[in-house]
Amino acid sequence: MTDVSPAESSKTLEEALEKYEITLESYQIEMLRDYCQLLWQWNERMNLTRHTDYDRFVSRDIVDSLELADQIDTGVEVLDFGTGGGVPGIPLAILRPDLQVSLCESVGKKASAVDDMVQQLGLPVPVMNVRVEKLLEELNYDVLVCRAVGPLWKLGLWLQPHWHLFGQLLAIKGPNWPEERKEARHRGYMQNVSLRKIHSYPMIGTESESYILKLWSAMKEEPPHVD
Repeated sequence: MTDVSPAESSKTLEEALEKYEITLESYQIEMLRDYCQLLWQWNERMNLTRHTDYDRFVSRDIVDSLELADQIDTGVEVLDFGTGGGVPGIPLAILRPDLQVSLCESVGKKASAVDDMVQQLGLPVPVMNVRVEKLLEELNYDVLVCRAVGPLWKLGLWLQPHWHLFGQLLAIKGPNWPEERKEARHRGYMQNVSLRKIHSYPMIGTESESYILKLWSAMKEEPPHVD
């Protein structure tokens, strides 16, 4: 992938993928194109995404999902909570069919929209209209993932009683994540929680970087890093 500041907007998904030097299987491109169109159709009825052209869809949603996918081991159970319009969970399920991906969204209208997309795409991805805290009381997952759900202190608040019930959380964050960590510690939500920055990559079209943080129960050994 390359940091591109395009002067001209991409007219197709294939053009945007080529612009950002992303190579995928043909069936993945077809499914991502279908997902993109479904997402934009639903976005006309409710606010699901601000990435409403191919360049932003690829440079934000697909890049984030690809970078995240590189940090997840083979064949594990993944829960994308607060999925909103389905990112990163739906792209993850398309890019990494070996993963067992589930989606969780507490807002009923968004959950219904995402479930419709999943059904039309034919993906074996359960969509649950429930808060993550409630879901973790009933089901276990190897990896939780999230993007743009809330600051670290809110994640800590929601997950505080449940860190022992899953392997790790991988959170996509922007450059202000150290300030978020400081606030979470100040509020007491990082007690018994370990955090490590495991990856960073350019936020295309900006001077900033995106970061993937790994969080896990300090009562457990650190989950292994995927090379």
